[in-house]
Amino acid sequence: MMLFEPVRDAVRALRVNIMRSVLTTLGIIIGVGAVIVMVAVGAGAEAQVAEIINSMGADLLYVFPGSTTSRVRLGAGSLPTLNEDDAEAIQKEILEVEVVAPYIRGRAQIIAGNQNWSTAVIGVTPEYFEAREWSLDNGKSIAAEEFRGNSKVVLVGNTVAQNLFPGQDPSDSVIRINRVPFKVAGVLQAKGYSMGGWDQDDLVIIPMAPARKKVLGERALSGRLVNGIAVKVISPELVSSAEKEIRELLRQRHRLRPSQENDFWIRNQAEALESRAESSRTMSLLLAAVASVSLMVGGIGIMNIMIVSVTERTREIGLRMAVGARRHDILMQFLTEAVALSMIGGLIGILLGVAGSMAFTAFGDWPAIIQPSAIAIAFTVSAAVGIFFGFYPARKASRLDPIEALRRE
Repeated sequence: MMLFEPVRDAVRALRVNIMRSVLTTLGIIIGVGAVIVMVAVGAGAEAQVAEIINSMGADLLYVFPGSTTSRVRLGAGSLPTLNEDDAEAIQKEILEVEVVAPYIRGRAQIIAGNQNWSTAVIGVTPEYFEAREWSLDNGKSIAAEEFRGNSKVVLVGNTVAQNLFPGQDPSDSVIRINRVPFKVAGVLQAKGYSMGGWDQDDLVIIPMAPARKKVLGERALSGRLVNGIAVKVISPELVSSAEKEIRELLRQRHRLRPSQENDFWIRNQAEALESRAESSRTMSLLLAAVASVSLMVGGIGIMNIMIVSVTERTREIGLRMAVGARRHDILMQFLTEAVALSMIGGLIGILLGVAGSMAFTAFGDWPAIIQPSAIAIAFTVSAAVGIFFGFYPARKASRLDPIEALRRE
């Protein structure tokens, strides 16, 4: 009974001034709700980055041709310096490399029946699918003999399939790429948008020989030149060392002097994506810290109201002491009231935070993942705020002189 008496007295005191109690807890409600929402948004952002990493490959390197200068400096890829021989050298000489896939790239108009769509055309070798870890949604992959025989078969991305064959399975259908007929073997598994914002599913993939000779025509690179090389490393931990060795190997193969710049560049997927993930984590912590200010403001509000409450109930305190209440009992009574205010605000804040996170998931661009640990921490902090900011008013009440308190009007 001694344990529940302060709780009963606290609830009774709070019910006397319900509106004041609700207004007092607003800071705690807003603070707890905001912390939960911000942490959920941050977790959702990290999950989105992890999904992009999985779709693009944390163990994947891309080697692109460099830039050239002719009066003005042209962009990356304007100097055709990479070829299939470079890809073969990387595969043979770099031990950290698992598979290497050179490719050429262009754009073309795709026609299927009365539908047409402009998209990217990628000419690849069989190793490309292993390097990108790209499986199929339906249909079948391009067989090795079809690559060797320069067969006119194609795999279409999800975006292309939806635009050319809405609601249908395009497998075994015939499409025309720049007026050249190709048979659709299957549909690639959806990968979504890349870190740069381009749709990875808006493409078609065909063997390199027909892409170079029949589809891209004069726009294709001559001979064995390629637009890029995808390099899959044995494990993500070896990506940095593999990147360094590839750079040294290509400089040696291209006979570049120490004073010369690279005529190629390498994009490290893992570093770029990890940088974005770190930015998301930093922003989440910043937002959570800003939201935590509301908890401090709410705590100050609780302390202010409790001081007012002590002043208003001075005669009650004196009367309690006169009939035998100890200082400890008065301290616990007012401290319990402060904690009750804070915890009630915390519970309401949790409900609003969860509802806000679900609304953000429904209407936002990425999912807000509710973290049970964030809920537990927010509730614990709200209780701690009640204890910290409620202790001074409670101590002040417990140290009142009974006689002086009874004299107070």
